[in-house]
Amino acid sequence: MTKSPTGIIPALITPFGKDYALNTKGLRDLIRFVLKAKVHGIFVSGNAGEFYALSFDEKKKIFEIAVEEVAGQIPVYAGTGAISTEETIRLTEMAASVGVDAASIITPFFISLKETEVLEHYRLIARKSRIPIVVYNNPALTKINVSVNLALELSKIDKIVGIKESSGDMTLTTEIIRNAGPAFAVLAGRDTLIYSTLTHGGSGAISSCANVTPEIAVRIYENYKKGDHEGALKAQNEFAPLRIAFGLGSFPVVIKEALELLGIAAGPARLPIATLSEDKREQLRGVLKTMGVI
Repeated sequence: MTKSPTGIIPALITPFGKDYALNTKGLRDLIRFVLKAKVHGIFVSGNAGEFYALSFDEKKKIFEIAVEEVAGQIPVYAGTGAISTEETIRLTEMAASVGVDAASIITPFFISLKETEVLEHYRLIARKSRIPIVVYNNPALTKINVSVNLALELSKIDKIVGIKESSGDMTLTTEIIRNAGPAFAVLAGRDTLIYSTLTHGGSGAISSCANVTPEIAVRIYENYKKGDHEGALKAQNEFAPLRIAFGLGSFPVVIKEALELLGIAAGPARLPIATLSEDKREQLRGVLKTMGVI
């Protein structure tokens, strides 16, 4: 990858069969589906991809399929984050070895860390990495928040090229953009804040809703880039209802159920995440009808 992350990068779900086994055909079909929408990258084995429920070998297979299907058309980003520094280094090296373009690395989770420890974690990983790194900030899940000062220090590390900012705090997002400067890519991690992030100088978005409606997400970005702010905002407002519908179930089951309603094999989320009740599924169907997706 020779340039900074930019544009719409779907955070792909990982399709499973009814037996919860990895559905490799379903993954290939999903990648082809989003490629048709002219997305600017794909991201596998992230939160939407249930990275926490995947084995090392499954992650390697997913990375290999992504690289093969994309065939150099756009960058492939792979989630290689783990609690320990050692495991993260190992996953990142595996991703590089199969041809992944860049790693997205979530802050360590479950454990409580000082900012100095988080900084050293990324510094050690970057020192070993052969590919660029995008930091992933999701404090609601990890209980670690990347502050403006920490983001600024991370931006100075060779190999770290940007951040997926999923805090939902636009003040934090805009201050990272303002302080780190244009060379450090700031990507929206909240589907409802893509337009807002772009207007403040952000680079794009890593979007879970773009599994289902990649063409709408691309329209937000492309309209904005050509100066059509009205069109970009209109597309953002069309995109928002699916993100709001996440409350119908535990993430990422709503995305998976939405894909199934579109006829795209996604399968269930791995346990303990439950499938939607029939009532919730009908509510989701209504959201997709309102959006004009089905």
